[in-house]
Amino acid sequence: MSTVTEQVRSHVDSKPGVHFNALAADLDIATGQAQYHLRKLRRAGDIVAEEIQGKTHYYSREYDPWERRVLAFARRETARTILLHLLEAESLSADELADRLGVARSTVSWHVSALADAAILEKSYGERGRVVVALSDPDATQRLLAVVRPSLTDRLIDRFTRLVDEGLAAASDDD
Repeated sequence: MSTVTEQVRSHVDSKPGVHFNALAADLDIATGQAQYHLRKLRRAGDIVAEEIQGKTHYYSREYDPWERRVLAFARRETARTILLHLLEAESLSADELADRLGVARSTVSWHVSALADAAILEKSYGERGRVVVALSDPDATQRLLAVVRPSLTDRLIDRFTRLVDEGLAAASDDD
């Protein structure tokens, strides 16, 4: 196995759920070079790729599909923060999450829906029909969150998305 291929595999092993752009940037390799070595590792069965919400994430073979989804979302700052708050409180309403995160309710709603679609959390309806969310497997989620730290790129994209969402929410409040 070539040195670059070994570096790519080692990077995927040490950062499960890393997405393509972060991997290429972290290893300072060209896009084509990253594609070549990732394809080589996938064909050999050494790594697994999964597209989650428009990004391709890479994993060692040890993770099952549910764990791969948790790891991918754990790399996104807002989703990760939601998961951490739910570990602390067991269940929270969407309004409580928006207050704790300091983001628009629509941002929380979007992330909660994505996390529920991925079976990472469960939505129910509390008093007065308000959405209440809880983790589907808190112990496994906590174990997987300990494995992942979002990259700078992930955090910047998430913060930009929050800024745009807050701007749109403020503009609609003015109408």
